Amino acid sequence: MTRSVHPIYAAMGETVFEAMSALCRDGSRINLGQGFPDDNGPPELRAAAARALEQRSNQYPPMAGVPELRAALADFYRRHQGLDLAPDSYVVTSGATEALTAAILAVVRPGDEVLLFAPTYDLYAPMVRRAGAIPVFVRLSPPLWRYERAQIEAAITPRTAAMIVNDPLNPTGSVASAEELADLAALCAAHDLVAICDEVWEGVRFDGIGHRSLLDQTGMAGRTIKIGSAGKLFGLTGWKLGWLCASPELAGVLGRVHQFLTFTTMPATQYAVAEGLARDDVLSRQHAGWARTRTAMLRLLDEAGFAVLPAPATWFTCVDLAASGIALDDAAFSRRAVHEGGVATIPLSAFSVDGELTGVVRLCHCKDESVLAEGVRRLAAVRDGLGGAAPWKAAPA
Repeated sequence: MTRSVHPIYAAMGETVFEAMSALCRDGSRINLGQGFPDDNGPPELRAAAARALEQRSNQYPPMAGVPELRAALADFYRRHQGLDLAPDSYVVTSGATEALTAAILAVVRPGDEVLLFAPTYDLYAPMVRRAGAIPVFVRLSPPLWRYERAQIEAAITPRTAAMIVNDPLNPTGSVASAEELADLAALCAAHDLVAICDEVWEGVRFDGIGHRSLLDQTGMAGRTIKIGSAGKLFGLTGWKLGWLCASPELAGVLGRVHQFLTFTTMPATQYAVAEGLARDDVLSRQHAGWARTRTAMLRLLDEAGFAVLPAPATWFTCVDLAASGIALDDAAFSRRAVHEGGVATIPLSAFSVDGELTGVVRLCHCKDESVLAEGVRRLAAVRDGLGGAAPWKAAPA
């Protein structure tokens, strides 16, 4: 291979998410792996996007986002999280992945260290390395995945510039407590760190507690970048519409990075999301549907004899393999499940560091209950060692 190819990407294999989803695309397998709902999203937003395509401009919108969406974001977070921020604190991006990339490139310099909390979303470490910095991993432990202040402080050095905090946390579905958020904020203030806060799951909580951002903690206004996602709020993952939120000064820098990544984002979906953010009824209906399927998944897993870890947020449920009577590591069980049982799952080792977490698989629960029931039945059949009497047969290649 030519030496001009960057080694970070040249050495990178296909992600387990893409591999599992690819095996499911012909419809022969059940996909409980990659996180997306199995419906088309709120009809109100789809109608609004179609209307905008016909009636509004389809040319370049403003780089930072259409004024209607930035104003809607400011109003939404004021109503739901008590954040009193002006519209110019928001930059609209082509998905939260772009927002995360822009945030890292904006505040991380070559030679810096960046704290990541493992299990960690798979984008963070490669992008930190691509920015010339060094990811430093702080391991969170099951079953509660708590942020331990002493452990985090021990990982901070004079070279530490930032931490990336994913709350609620994918893949575990855990949520930081008020005490943990206060500790993270105190550490950032004491060591002059920027907090890049991946909060895309802020609206997908089932613990009855309203989301609170590090941005709202004392001393964090000028050192926090908050990232959100319309895909997660409304179940419209294919729209790839996200946003950055920060102090106006920091937002200006983030906007300049965004300008040279995607520059701008499809205007029709921006207008539709602006309408959706004002529709608490739509948001409540989406949340209620996900709560129902989550409850169904937990019941089905319990009835089938699977042990699950606490997960008060996200679209995901995590199964403890050993406690479920499965003497395989997570990668081996996931391979067996997809090839023998016809159901895709995600091993948590895909999110871990140095293979230290190998006994948990992640399942997506925002699916129709009949799909969940069949998926759990197949997983139980694999667990119970069906061998040649498998309940599922792959379609001919």
